[in-house]
Amino acid sequence: MLRFLLLKTLILPRRSNFTSPLVAGTPSAPSPVSSVFLLPHPLSPHSVSVSVCEELGVMDVVSNEQSDAAANAEAEAQPGEQQMSKRAQKKLLKQQRYEAKKAQKKAAEKEHKKREADRKRKEWDEKLSGVDEEERAKLFDARRGLRMERMEKRNEEKADKIERLAKAKEHGQNIVIDLEFAHLMSPNEINSLTQQITYCYAMNGRCSSPSHLWLTGCSGDMETQLQKIPGYPNWIIEKESRSYIEALHDRKDDLVYLTADSETMLDSLDPKKLYIVGGLVDRNRWKGITMNKATEQGIQTAKLPIGEYLKMSSSQVLTVNQVIEILLKFLETGDWKTSFFHVIPQRKRHEADLDVAQGGKEEVRMEM
Repeated sequence: MLRFLLLKTLILPRRSNFTSPLVAGTPSAPSPVSSVFLLPHPLSPHSVSVSVCEELGVMDVVSNEQSDAAANAEAEAQPGEQQMSKRAQKKLLKQQRYEAKKAQKKAAEKEHKKREADRKRKEWDEKLSGVDEEERAKLFDARRGLRMERMEKRNEEKADKIERLAKAKEHGQNIVIDLEFAHLMSPNEINSLTQQITYCYAMNGRCSSPSHLWLTGCSGDMETQLQKIPGYPNWIIEKESRSYIEALHDRKDDLVYLTADSETMLDSLDPKKLYIVGGLVDRNRWKGITMNKATEQGIQTAKLPIGEYLKMSSSQVLTVNQVIEILLKFLETGDWKTSFFHVIPQRKRHEADLDVAQGGKEEVRMEM
């Protein structure tokens, strides 16, 4: 409406002051309102309206530029990424606090070890300074003997560990860690999974009746990170660059993928079965991914009966090493409740058993 009134004001006076060049006579003096649109040669009323429209177009361009500038300024004021939800912010803050506390604890332990080493060194120097040469030689011999005993004990334990792991390769429970999800993880998450696998191997080696561990789909960034672990090439463990479905194709009927999304409850461990744990540190991003994978491959699934023995109080995610430790503890004790309470941290559970008759079952999703 504003544009129409402006056109009317600017065009109509101009028409009244013009005579068509096809008619005798010359145009009269233009009105002040329309003089701004006059050119050196005669113009028709149509020309005037075109000029007015062009002028209004310029005004529109200026207005649009101003609007765009305002929009750009507003966009620059907004953060580059979408705003996180309050729940996501709380999770991030909780994770940051946990990492900070973990780093602080690690630094404190390192400082404590350093102080202990300094204290022992100081005591040893003081002991040597107060004796003669003969007594000093005896002290050195005694110390050397203690070191030899410790080395012999360590070698015996190592030989015993190798023997137990070799037997487990033939007769032990097979547990597979599926590493085909490395492409879904960040470098920090891959590093975290590598540490969990290291803990799994060390923990299995300490068991009186260890299992036989498999690493399948071990390639790319995951393999590169594992190769950095001291002693990794000498691990008594199955290392497969192929997927478990390829490496164990002749035992497909014995494969059981452990996933909290399964409807089948795991009552006990079958020595003939190979139980698969998904190696994925996902921070709850990929829900249902292991269940979907197992379903597509046509293999069995099962879930740990955690909800029948305890109630989770906070995060329902278990790490790979926690799942492996639960399985190893069950193989040792034959009791799920003991296994769960021994492994699952206090911060993740209530100190009370659930009444199964009330139907209180809590599914726990493993980081897979």
